[in-house]
Amino acid sequence: MSDVIVVDYGAGNTRSVCAALTHLGHTSAVSGDPRDIANAELLILPGVGSARSAMEHLTLTGAAAALRARFDEQRPMLGICLGMQLAMQSSEEDGGVEGLGLLEGHVRRLTTGRVPRLGWAMVDPWDDAYYFAHSYACESSDAIATSDSITAAVQHGSFLGVQFHPEKSGDAGLSFLDQCLSRA
Repeated sequence: MSDVIVVDYGAGNTRSVCAALTHLGHTSAVSGDPRDIANAELLILPGVGSARSAMEHLTLTGAAAALRARFDEQRPMLGICLGMQLAMQSSEEDGGVEGLGLLEGHVRRLTTGRVPRLGWAMVDPWDDAYYFAHSYACESSDAIATSDSITAAVQHGSFLGVQFHPEKSGDAGLSFLDQCLSRA
């Protein structure tokens, strides 16, 4: 069983992420304590919320520094939706927000197609459909998968980030989470 910490930044989809982890037979806890962030076997930075309020909360609590230290130590982290976006250098959301700077890249507002982008979409090259809910997308040289020409996943060092919500993506999402947990 994994010791998974789901980072609490005052918003996010912590309940649904924890429910998916429980379904897979893993233990999890929701915490924003820098000590828990440092000591977790695997850490999940969940999605949903405002980039500015999330970064303000992470900075105020010391969690931002703990996340950067964890990344520097090559400890495994999974970012989901906003969690992936927070790992970038900056975001256009909320008039411009400095991110954690774990990965090279920036978050831009979607300008084509339906915004917000809601629903199921295929992810290439994984050939599975996942559930998306976002109005912003990452532009990063660390992209490893796309969906409709939008970055769907990034990876650099010990950080893996996905724009989709695996906890809401049925069997494909649960399988993805299980693979992430088995690598930790």
